Amino acid sequence: VRSPGYGQFVDWEKIDPEAAEKYQRLLKSEHQEMKIMGRQGFWAMPHTLRAKAYYHIIHHIHSRCAAPDRDVYQEVTKKLFGEQKVSTHPVPEYMEGGEIPRYCLNKAGLNSVKKILLCLGKYFPDMNFCPILPALVSLILHFSEDEAECFYSISRLISYKDPNKRYIDQTFLTYRASCMTFGDLANKYCRGIRKLIASSDQNLFEFYSDWIMWIFADLPFTYAIRVLDVYLLEGYKVLYRFVDASQYVGQYDFRRDMKSFVQNVARHCTAEKLLEKAFMIQMATRRELNLLFNANMDSLMQKGVHIQQKRWVQAVQMVDFSTFSSSVVTRTEMRVVWAWIPERFALFSPIRLFSTTEHNRSLDSFYSHVEGHEPTVLILKTVDEEVCGAFLSTDVIERRKHDSEGLTYFGTGESFVFTVRDIQSYYGQHHDQETFASAGPGQQPCLQCDVKWQEDCVSAVLTWCFSCVFPVLSGGDGGHALCLHADLEGGSTEPCDTFKSIPLCRGQFKIQSLEVWDR
Repeated sequence: VRSPGYGQFVDWEKIDPEAAEKYQRLLKSEHQEMKIMGRQGFWAMPHTLRAKAYYHIIHHIHSRCAAPDRDVYQEVTKKLFGEQKVSTHPVPEYMEGGEIPRYCLNKAGLNSVKKILLCLGKYFPDMNFCPILPALVSLILHFSEDEAECFYSISRLISYKDPNKRYIDQTFLTYRASCMTFGDLANKYCRGIRKLIASSDQNLFEFYSDWIMWIFADLPFTYAIRVLDVYLLEGYKVLYRFVDASQYVGQYDFRRDMKSFVQNVARHCTAEKLLEKAFMIQMATRRELNLLFNANMDSLMQKGVHIQQKRWVQAVQMVDFSTFSSSVVTRTEMRVVWAWIPERFALFSPIRLFSTTEHNRSLDSFYSHVEGHEPTVLILKTVDEEVCGAFLSTDVIERRKHDSEGLTYFGTGESFVFTVRDIQSYYGQHHDQETFASAGPGQQPCLQCDVKWQEDCVSAVLTWCFSCVFPVLSGGDGGHALCLHADLEGGSTEPCDTFKSIPLCRGQFKIQSLEVWDR
C-alpha cells in the first residue's frame, strides 16, 4: 500500500519522460486533433496522464453557464453534512434508486461519490432525473485530485448548454427523448438486431430504456474509461455509437439479456475493437440527431410527459393493442410492424383510416379517408395470403403541390417497405440460421418483418404516377417496390434500387384486403 504523500520529492517527468512529452503535446493540440488522440487511446497510460488529460479537456469546455468553483463545494458540503465525514443521507431522488458503480473505488471513494451526488442535487435543483450521473461521478473521481475537483468537473458537464453537443440529460423528458432517439438509430443502423428484438416477446421501449446504463454502469472499468475518453470530447453522440457497436458485436448473444452481455463484453472483443466498431458506423450528423431528439421530445409532450415529471406513467407508456382489429394482420403482426416505425410515432396506438372491407374500393374513398394524415402505414393482403406494405412518412395530399403530368417524387428517408410472414415458413425456404431464429420448445412461432429503407435520407421516396393516379413506392427508374392499381383490386411489386428490396410478394398480385393506419 502506498504511503500518503509518497513521491512528493520526486520529479516524475524525469522518471516517465514519455508521459510528460505526451502531456505537452496534448496542451498544444486543437480540438480536432484531441478527438483523434482520444479515439486512439493517446493518454490511456499511465493513469496520471489520463487524469491530466481529463482535467485539461473538462476545464476547456466552453460552457454558457458558469460552473461552481471549489469553494462552492465546501459550502454545500458544510450545509449538508456539517462535520460528518460519512454520509448517512438517502441517495438523491434523481438517481431513481439506482446503485453507485464501484469500479475500482474503495469504501471511502464510494462515500465520496455519494456526497458529490448529494451536493450536485442540492446545487442543481431542477435536475430531477439523471441515472447516468452516479457512473460519471464514480469514473471521474478515479482521476480527480479530490471531491471538490470532481464536483467542479461534473458541474461543467451539467452546465453545458449547446443543444448540438449535449452531455447529460437532467430531466425525465429529455432522458426518454434520448432513449427514443437511440431506438430510431438502432432501427436504421442495427436492422438485424432490431429484427431479433421486434420478433421476440420483448418490449422494444423497455429494452431501450436503459441503453445509457449499458455503457457506463455495466461496461467493465477498462472499457468504460475508453468510452469516457471520447465522450468528454465529443458529447452524447458517441454514446449512441457505442451502444450500436455493442449490438453489432453481440447480435446473437444479447437477445435475452443485453446487460449480461455488456458486463461480459471482454469475452467477445477488446476495448479497442469496440471503439473501432463504434467509429465505423456512419452516424447521422449532430444537427440531424438534434432535430430527431427534438421531434421525439415533442411527441412525448403530446403524450402528456412534462419537464417536471420525474418518472414514467404507465398509462402514457402503453400502446393499446387490446382492441386492435384488422382484416389484414393479426394483433401480434401489427405489434411487430409498429415496432419498426419511428419511435415518436410508435408512442401512439394505431387508428384505422381506410379499409377495403369497410369503405368503397375507389380512389375517391381512399383520398377522403387518408388525406390530411401523416405518417401512415399501408398494409395489404393478397389473395395468396401474402402480407406486405409501406410506411409513408408524407401526407398523400403532397401530390397536389406538383403540376407535373409525369412522375412526381416526394417524401422523406424515413419511409420504408416491408413484408410480414410467419418466421417458420420463411425460415424453411431460406435456411438462414444466423438471420432468422425459429421458435424454441413450447414457444409460439415468432413473426418476421422484413423491412427495407431508402438509404438516402434526403431524396424523396414516394412517387405519384399520374397515369394511373395512385402512389407507387419507387426510386424512379430503379424499379417499383409497390405499385397499386387505381381500382385497388390488384398491383405489382419488383426489385427496387431505392429501398434495395426484392419483390415484396408475388410479382403481379390481386388484393384481398387493404388498410391504411394512422398513429
